[in-house]
Amino acid sequence: MNEEKIEHFLVKKNITVVEALERLNDNGQGILFAVDEERHLLGCISDGDIRRWIIKTGNLQAEIHEFMNERPEVVFLEEKDSAIMKLDMIRLRAVPILDKEKRIVDVYIEEENNFSKYRKSSDELKNVPVVLMAGGKGTRLYPYTKILPKPLIPINDTPIAEHIINQFKSFGCEKFTMIVNYRKNMIKAYFNEIDKDYSLSYVDEEKPLGTGGGLSLLKGEINETFILSNCDILIQEDFTKIYKYHKEKKNLITMICSLKNYRIPYGVVHLGEDGTVDSMEEKPRVSFFTNTGCYIVEPEVLKEIPDDTEIGFPEIIEKYRTNGANVGVYPISEQSWLDMGQLDTLENMQKRLSEES
Repeated sequence: MNEEKIEHFLVKKNITVVEALERLNDNGQGILFAVDEERHLLGCISDGDIRRWIIKTGNLQAEIHEFMNERPEVVFLEEKDSAIMKLDMIRLRAVPILDKEKRIVDVYIEEENNFSKYRKSSDELKNVPVVLMAGGKGTRLYPYTKILPKPLIPINDTPIAEHIINQFKSFGCEKFTMIVNYRKNMIKAYFNEIDKDYSLSYVDEEKPLGTGGGLSLLKGEINETFILSNCDILIQEDFTKIYKYHKEKKNLITMICSLKNYRIPYGVVHLGEDGTVDSMEEKPRVSFFTNTGCYIVEPEVLKEIPDDTEIGFPEIIEKYRTNGANVGVYPISEQSWLDMGQLDTLENMQKRLSEES
C-alpha cells in the first residue's frame, strides 16, 4: 500500500468521536489506528467500537483513547504472508503491519485482496420480510414525480426501489412487500415484467395513510420480525449485524439513525442574564443523529395500528417510547445513508452510486 493510503488509517488518540467518524468515511474500511508522532501503534478503533460507545453514552465529543482497543490484532513485517490468513480467520477488514519497533509500515486490507465489502449472509435474513413504503406522491421530487412514481425514479438506469430490493437481496432477503398507492399500476407493471429471483407482493392503499397507517393493511400477513424501509433511501450497512443487534437488545423497534454534521452559517450568540452576551461562536458545527426512515420492527406493532387512519411511523414510535417499550437506535455514519427524497440529495445519490459501480 502506498504512503498516501496508509495515512488514511492513521489518527491521533485525542481526536473526537465525530472526527473519527469522518476519518472512517474517508478510508471506507471501518477501522482506524491510533499512533504517536513516530507511528508507534497505540490502539485501534472500529466503526463497531464507535457505535457501541454512542449507544452507551451518546457522547460525540469524547476522545477515542477513552474506549479504543489498546491490544489490536497485528502482523509483524517478517510475518507479512500470514496477514491474509488472519483477515480470514478473525474476520477483520484491515490489519496493521508493524516493524520491530511496533511502528506501522503498512496496512493489509481485505478489499485489495478479493474479500467482499460486507460479509453477507445467505441464511440469517432469508425469512425476514422487507416492507417498502411505496405509496407516497413524492412531492419534493417534482417535476419528476409528475411523470413517474417515486419508486420508479431511475438512479443510473435502475429504479430506486429495485436498487433497494437488490441490496436486501444481497443479504439473503427473499420476501418483499410494497405498500402502493400513487400510480401503483405503473409500479406493478414494471416489477411484473422484469425477471425476479425473489417474492414480491403488493398491498393496495386506497387512500393516503402515511408511513405508519399503511402498515395496518399488513395485519395477519406478517407474523415475524420484519424490515421496514422508505422507498427513497439506501442504507449501506451490514443488515445481518443490524438484525442481530435488534434481537440481542430485545427491541420492539430499532431505528437506523445517521450522524449528521451541520455547520451553522452564522455567528451564534449565547445570552447570559439581563441580556448580556455570555459567549459567541463563529459558524459552529452541530452534530446530531437523524432518522433515516429504515427500521427493524416486531410484528406485534402491526396489531395496534388503528385501521383506516393516517399516521406516520415516527408517531407510532413515539407512542411506544413514551409508554416505556424498548425502542432502540442503531447508529450509522453520514456516508452510509443515501437519500433521494429531494432534488439535491437525488443528484448526490446518483453520483455516489456511479462512483461505486
